[in-house]
Amino acid sequence: MTHIRVVIGAGALALALVATAVLVGRGGAAARPPRRVARADHFPPAPATRSPATRAGIELGRRLFFDPRLSANDRISCATCHEPARAFSDGVARSARGISGATLARNAPGLANLAWVERLFWDGGAKNLESMVLGPIQHPDEMGETVARMIEQLAADPVMREAFARAFPGEGVTPSGVMRALAQYLRSLVSADSRYDRHVRGEAGGELADAELRGLAVVRAKCARCHATELFTDRAFHDIGLDPPSALPDEDPRRGRARVTFRAADERAFRTPSLRNLSYTAPYMHDGRFATLAEVLAHYRRGGVAGVALTDDEADDVIAFLRALDDPDFVARHAR
Repeated sequence: MTHIRVVIGAGALALALVATAVLVGRGGAAARPPRRVARADHFPPAPATRSPATRAGIELGRRLFFDPRLSANDRISCATCHEPARAFSDGVARSARGISGATLARNAPGLANLAWVERLFWDGGAKNLESMVLGPIQHPDEMGETVARMIEQLAADPVMREAFARAFPGEGVTPSGVMRALAQYLRSLVSADSRYDRHVRGEAGGELADAELRGLAVVRAKCARCHATELFTDRAFHDIGLDPPSALPDEDPRRGRARVTFRAADERAFRTPSLRNLSYTAPYMHDGRFATLAEVLAHYRRGGVAGVALTDDEADDVIAFLRALDDPDFVARHAR
């Protein structure tokens, strides 16, 4: 039996879980084993959660994540747009893989280290992972499923009934169980074993080249106001001047955080993404408009509301350092 170990450091969320690998979907291949324990004790404290993780809950959540029965046509799973081999992103600017075939309004972000994120989606429209997961399932352009039909299908499967019974004894197959199990699985996706992380922990394999060390210094001096802490995000929302101000309808997704708060100060403000695993998660920004990291830095170097003064050498060093934040073991552990 394969084991996956996730260790999240002390704080409001303190876990040391050994989760057995499970079959994906209905009789799919088992998830790949990890190469080493992922230590995240150098991360900041994680927020408290009402759904404490259990081995059975994570196992159930993993099954559900890869199960196409969560979609109306039984062909689309969460992994359709959040591919483990791409650090749970999908490699396109805005996906058209959903049930309607329509191009979505926003880029599918990677899903690592969500245990530390309280306001989900690019605009913070979901206050926690439990409330987030039903959004894509029910969205008419994404998975397009009704909660009633989803539960009916899952409850008809004796394997799933047993998995729900192990995770949530005495509750049966319920929408709450789906939400909590998926949230537990997503919180278990901890990426904390890049070369940078090993460097911080003083471990073998943590050697950084001179250009990477110079890039780290630049990031700390010029980027850390938003890309803060060892998560490399302040988990907040900012307008970085991607588009000029203009009047937009209330529900227009281009409004960013203002679509949720209705505050003028939040117009076109989007969540700060982490700088981790960027080699896997291109293209970049909330709408995937930049194909490369060089394009991202070119935007900041042009100045404006979020301008950052960088020389050509500094930009090259920053990109070198960002590669040191890649966590190939995280990707290999979860890729099918």
